[in-house]
Formats: sequence, structure tokens, C-alpha cells
Amino acid sequence: MNVLFLVQAEQRAILDRLYDGIAEACDSCDIRWLSSDEQANLKRYFREHVDVAKYDRILFFLRFKKEMRQWRFIRTLPNLVILEHDAYQNYIPCKYTGKFSAHYRRMPWVRVISSGADVSQRLREEGFDACFVPKGYDQALLTCSDRERDIELAFVGSTKSVAYSGRKALLDELGRHENLLVTKTKSGEEYCETLNRIRFFVSADVGMGEYMIKNFEAMACGCVLLAYDHGEVENSALGFVDMENLVLYRTVAQLTEKLAVLRADPERALRIAQAGRRLAEEQYGFDRIGHKIVEAMRPALRVPERRAGWLAWLGL
Repeated sequence: MNVLFLVQAEQRAILDRLYDGIAEACDSCDIRWLSSDEQANLKRYFREHVDVAKYDRILFFLRFKKEMRQWRFIRTLPNLVILEHDAYQNYIPCKYTGKFSAHYRRMPWVRVISSGADVSQRLREEGFDACFVPKGYDQALLTCSDRERDIELAFVGSTKSVAYSGRKALLDELGRHENLLVTKTKSGEEYCETLNRIRFFVSADVGMGEYMIKNFEAMACGCVLLAYDHGEVENSALGFVDMENLVLYRTVAQLTEKLAVLRADPERALRIAQAGRRLAEEQYGFDRIGHKIVEAMRPALRVPERRAGWLAWLGL
């Protein structure tokens, strides 16, 4: 399978290993890093730089804000697959509520690979060709060093975005009951070193409906992951088992109660951390996730609809 893979040149997360994993699973993979201006005018970019006939699949991993404005051109592309890590915003109160569905409705033959099991299921129920491949972590960058864990309870990451308002509220509440460190680090080595110092990592993806990359990163670095519970669909799809390979909670009271149990039984806490680390290493490295994305692209795509021009213009 010959793939054209378009990604954002300015990406906050370091996803190079994910791109490598995708490329390794293809017969050939032409990865293009598109600037903000290039993403904003895909029609011009394709006209000047792409021969679509050379590729069996065209894979988008672009900024949705720019993508959704260009649906008239995008729907003309053959063999298109969209990889989307933010489609959970379709189903939560935010500026993108319902907008992913509206975008995909204009090209319902396009395959969408979503990082949420429940999101994928809901998109399928709406009639879209959606499949699930989870987020993961950079297996080359983030490893467990077995060093002393001198930070007992912490969260590392951003709380400033509107999308993270639920995260901030939960961490603020937890901080009133526990000695919780909330901090930020540089990506890469400093982040890895910090995760390896933390015994209990608090993941507070409140209201997002799926597990963010930080969950897999913390598990891979040997933390006991305390994760906001996104429900049976998500947990079953990921192999997450409460008090076996992570700790699930819905309220701060639940979290503090389980934390007290593990503080009183450090051997149990260690077993959970080790099981979580094994799960992450075996299933969720970006090398493995990249291969899963390619496998999700392989089955035949739906045949595009050729609708009347005025209907297409209306987005119907």
C-alpha cells in the first residue's frame, strides 16, 4: 500500500515515532509536513505538489479547524482516510460540538480513524465509516528507569485551555485534600525524568470521553496511573482493569479512598504499576499504534457519492 501522509508541521506533541510506525507498515509512505499556510489552502498544495494517482491511500492528520473549512475540495480526493485525535470534541460542550459530524456528513464515504472507542462507535451509529485506534506513547523517548520515586502524587501538563476546565477543577479540588504537585516540563528528557520520579500520576481527563496520551506515557514510565474513568466501552477496548493495571475513579472522594488503600499496601501499588507498564509496553508504543493505523486503512473504502453540484454546495 502506497500512502501519502499529510501532517502538521507545527505539532505540540512529539509524534515522530508514530509517523515512523505508520511508515514502517506501508510499502511506501510519503510523509509531508504541511505549514499552517499550506494546511489553509489544500487545493493549491495538491495542485502544485501532489499526483493523487500515485497513492492507494491519502491519510490526513491535519488541524481540524483548517480542514473543516475546505470540505468542498477535500471531498474530491480519492482514497481518503482521516486520522483524528480530537473528535471527542464532537460530543462535549465546546466550540466544536457537532462540527466533526457536520464535516464528515459532507463526505460520508471517507474513513475516519478515531482515538476513542466510544467516539468511533457513536460515529458509526451516525452512519460514518469510523474505526478505533487508540492514542499511545513514544516508546523511544519515554521509558521506566527504576529510579527512586520522590514525588508521591502529581500531574504534569496543561490546565489552561477551555477544553481542560474539567481537568483543572478536579485537580484544584484534589489539591485541597492531598499534597498534589501540578507542574509542567519541557517535552522529551525532562518530561521522562519527571514521570520517573512520580509514584502516583493523576490523570484528570474530565469530560473528554477518552484517554489522552498522558495516560499511556505515565504507565510506560512506571507510575501508578490514577485515571478518570471513561466507562466500560473505553476500558474494555484498552484492556484497562481497575486496581489491576491502573486505578479508576469518578470523584475526588473515590480517588482519595483508593489512594489510602494503596498507601497502606505499597506492594499492591507496585503490582499495579508493573502491570500498567507491561500493558503500555506491549500494546501502546507508537510503533505498534502506527501498524494498527495502517491495518485500519487497508480494507476497501466506500464508493464516493457523485451528487448534484447544488446539493454538494449546500453540504447535503
